[in-house]
Amino acid sequence: MLTKDEVYSKVTDCLVDALGVDEDEVSPDATLTGDLGAESIDFLDIVFRLEKSFGIKIPRGGLFLENILSNPEFVKDGRVTEKGLQELREKMPHLDIDKFAKEPNVNNFADLFTVEMLVNYVSTKLN
Repeated sequence: MLTKDEVYSKVTDCLVDALGVDEDEVSPDATLTGDLGAESIDFLDIVFRLEKSFGIKIPRGGLFLENILSNPEFVKDGRVTEKGLQELREKMPHLDIDKFAKEPNVNNFADLFTVEMLVNYVSTKLN
């Protein structure tokens, strides 16, 4: 079983390879899109590298939920609704939804996808 530090180190290696960033740019609270410059196409590469590196299977939409922000039941006037927040809590326990819930603007959603989130997700899959 890997320690959290070992998982973090391997996640960092995956991000350096996938995004072409320097290792010192990767920190637990670095956001994938804002800080590390990931684009939607990069998410597929990140998932592939994590699966290969850790020998795990990440189901489609398991790490990065699809369609939640385009569902009118979950988003109203540019904000994630209470029902949407509940859906996120159920489907994505590896995200820090409580912090996001204080200001659930869809424009802030990408900030949930941090290096720490990836480490938490992978750690959960391994245990």
